[in-house]
Amino acid sequence: MGNAQDKPPGAGGGGGRSDQATAGSGARGRAGGSAEKAQTHKASEKRVANGRENSPAGGPGQQGSPAVDTSYLDVPSGALPPHLARLKNEGNHLFKHGQFGDAVEKYTHAIDGCAEAGIDSPEDLCILYSNRAACYLKDGNSTDCIQDCTKALELQPYSLKALLRRAIAYESLERYKKAYVDYKTVLQIDTGVQAAHDSVHRITKMLIEQDGPGWRENLPDIPVVPLSVQQHHREKPISVEVAQARAARAAQEEVRKKEACFTLLKREGNDLVKKGHFQEALQKYNECLSLKSDECALYTNRAICFLKLNHFEEAKRDCDSALQLEPSNKKAFYRRALAYKGLQDYLSASSDLQEVLQLDPNVREAEQELEVVTGLLRQSLMDSSAHTPRV
Repeated sequence: MGNAQDKPPGAGGGGGRSDQATAGSGARGRAGGSAEKAQTHKASEKRVANGRENSPAGGPGQQGSPAVDTSYLDVPSGALPPHLARLKNEGNHLFKHGQFGDAVEKYTHAIDGCAEAGIDSPEDLCILYSNRAACYLKDGNSTDCIQDCTKALELQPYSLKALLRRAIAYESLERYKKAYVDYKTVLQIDTGVQAAHDSVHRITKMLIEQDGPGWRENLPDIPVVPLSVQQHHREKPISVEVAQARAARAAQEEVRKKEACFTLLKREGNDLVKKGHFQEALQKYNECLSLKSDECALYTNRAICFLKLNHFEEAKRDCDSALQLEPSNKKAFYRRALAYKGLQDYLSASSDLQEVLQLDPNVREAEQELEVVTGLLRQSLMDSSAHTPRV
C-alpha cells in the first residue's frame, strides 16, 4: 500500500466491529504486552523462514515442504528503519489478502514505533495513517477511517489517497457536503480520477434535491490546491498497477463511447429508412459497419437501402455477409431473394424464398413473392425456349 497499493478501497457503512475497536485502541497506547507480542511475532517469523512453522514441538521441518517466500518483508520503505518497514510491508501483504484487521495491527505497531523512535518523516507517517484508513474503510469503520485520513492530511495536506478515502467514508456516513469538498479537491490534483467525477455528479443531484437551487451556498469552503502541488503530482512517476488501471479505464471509456456512437448511428439509419430516405440511411449504416462489422442486422438493413436504390448486386453481397454471420436469418434469405429477382436470377430467388418458408411457413410475403418469382421463372424459360433454334 502507500507505494504498493494504488487503488482506493470501496466504501462501507459506518461503525466498526469489536476487533477494530481493539486495533484502534492499540493506536492510542498499549502497556508492555505489546513487547511480548512483538517478540512472539518475531519468533513466528523465524520459524516460517526456517521451515519449522508446521513442525511439532519446534522440531526440524518435514523434508520437501515448500519454502515460504518472505523476501517482500525486507523491501526498504522510505525513511523507515528496517524493523518498521517490515511492519508496514506485512500490513500491505495482509491488506492485499483481505486480512484487514490484522493489517490494522501491523500499521498501528509501525505508527507507534515511529513515535517511540522519534522518527520525523511526515511522508512515511502519512502513508501509514492512510493505509490504516484503507483497512478501516474496507471493514466498514468509516469513523476511524476519517480520523486516520485527517491525521494523514495534517502531515501531507494534499495526499490524494487520504482525500479520496476520507471522501468515500464521508459519503458512506451521508455527510455529503464534506464528501463533495474532498472529491472536488481530489479533482484539482488529478482530473483523471473517474470515481471522484462519478461521486461529484451523484452528490450534486442529492444536494440539489436536499437544499434546492442555492445548494452551493451551504457548502464548506473548497480549498484551492496550489499549482506547485498539481505540477508535482503530474510529474510523479506512477506504479505499474496504476498505469494498468488507467489503461483499462481508458479502454473501457473508448468502448463505451464507440458503443454509444454506434447505437446513435443505427437508430438514425433506421429512422431514415422509415422516412424513405434510403441514400442517407445507407451512409449511416456504412458508418455503423466501420465501428462494428460483425452485426448481422446492419447488413440486412443496408440491403433494404440497396434494394430500394436498385443496387441489386450490392444488396445480394450484404445478404451473403449476413448469412455468414447468421446462417438461418430469414430476413437475409428474403432480401437476397429480392436481389436475385432484380438481377433476373429467378431460380436462385425461388430457392431462397423456399428456404424462408422452410424456416417459417407463416411468412405470407415469402409465399406471395414465391408465386411471382415462379411465374417469372416459367416465363423466362418459355422465352428462352422460343429463342432457341431447333437443330
